[in-house]
Formats: sequence, C-alpha cells, structure tokens
Amino acid sequence: MAGVKFEQAMARLEVIVGELEKGDLPLDESLKIFEEGIRLSKNCLKVLEEAERKVEVLVQDNNGKKQLRAFTSDDIDVVGTAEDA
Repeated sequence: MAGVKFEQAMARLEVIVGELEKGDLPLDESLKIFEEGIRLSKNCLKVLEEAERKVEVLVQDNNGKKQLRAFTSDDIDVVGTAEDA
C-alpha cells in the first residue's frame, strides 16, 4: 500500500465503492474489498495531512514585513483572488 500514489488510491476507492453499492458480491468478497478500501482511505488521509502541514502562505503583517504562517481555510479567498489576477 505504501507505494500506491494518491490518485491511484482514489481511483481504486471509487471502483470499490461502486462494487459495494451494486450489492451483488458475495459477503467474503465484499469484506475483502471493504478492508482494502479502509487501508486506501487511511493512506489517502495520511497523504492529505502531510500535504496540509507542508502548505504555507506568505503574508504581510501590519508593518509590511513578510512572514510565513500555516495555510488556513481563511486563505482560500486570498489564493483564489491571486490566481484570478
């Protein structure tokens, strides 16, 4: 599982969800792919948490000095505005 890329894991999760939603798999097969899905989702969550810790945004304080701080959900509008410019 460790070598699985985030995008691959998400694609496999979509397949697993689709198969489970159909409901036509035997119970043992359903449990097997459900367990795989849990492992994949934990892996994806770990990758997302690591990415979140790495994201930082440059901001200016009241004195005009730039400083680094952690990215927060409040920065979404600022990032969106900067990309639109």
